[in-house]
Amino acid sequence: MQQRLPVLVAALWWGSLGAIGFMAVPLLFAHLPSPALAGNMAARLFAAQTWLSVACCLSLLLLSRPRGSTVLAAWAGNSLVFILGGMLLALLVQFGVAPRIVARQDLRLWHSVGTAMYVAQWLCATLALWRVAAKR
Repeated sequence: MQQRLPVLVAALWWGSLGAIGFMAVPLLFAHLPSPALAGNMAARLFAAQTWLSVACCLSLLLLSRPRGSTVLAAWAGNSLVFILGGMLLALLVQFGVAPRIVARQDLRLWHSVGTAMYVAQWLCATLALWRVAAKR
């Protein structure tokens, strides 16, 4: 169980990013009556996704060093940069980009920046999952 837990956590992180960003939010804009309503709901989903991402990343960091060991787990060596990068991106979007979007400050720019950072976070999660699962 201890060996499979990092794969499960990485898969949860990657899958949740894909489900929210590439499926749920586009469906909100396609089916809700106004873009303002869809945007408000999307902001809530992205905020929840941020905290799920942080929890998954922190869990992976804790799991990267087995109890009583001073050495990283076999999967952790190459994965830590993607885990830390993904967590940093999630927090930057939540606290750096999202407030500017809510304030309607240069919406086109900040939506583009937020989208690029979200995709970069998804790529970090993809690479982390790939590396965690490959070391089995």
